[in-house]
Amino acid sequence: MDTTKWSEARFNEIVKEVSSFIKKIGYNPKSVPFVPISGWHGDNMLDESTNMPWYKGWNKETKAGAKSGKTLLDAIDNIDPPTRPVDKPLRLPLQDVYKIGGIGTVPVGRVETGVIKAVRRNAPRNPL
Repeated sequence: MDTTKWSEARFNEIVKEVSSFIKKIGYNPKSVPFVPISGWHGDNMLDESTNMPWYKGWNKETKAGAKSGKTLLDAIDNIDPPTRPVDKPLRLPLQDVYKIGGIGTVPVGRVETGVIKAVRRNAPRNPL
């Protein structure tokens, strides 16, 4: 926003263009917060900026209700984490495998579905 002298007209133009694009790819523009920022000056990143008195904050609609804020940090803090299906079988794609001396082989991955419980022994199976 600093390169456009914190122009409200330019911000509104960008919001309109991006909203049109995200609607075409299947997202609801009302669920996306738009925040005018300047990374160079830190405007609206962590704290509210005095350079954009026209900016009243963002509002977004979620399944849990309406949320609002003023800064990029507020927008990031209000992202709803995805729900993982815990009622499905365990699915854990491996990212890497480490061999650690004194401990052994340690597989690393992210749980996509299911649940891993403490003291559970898992044996990988080949679906083929």
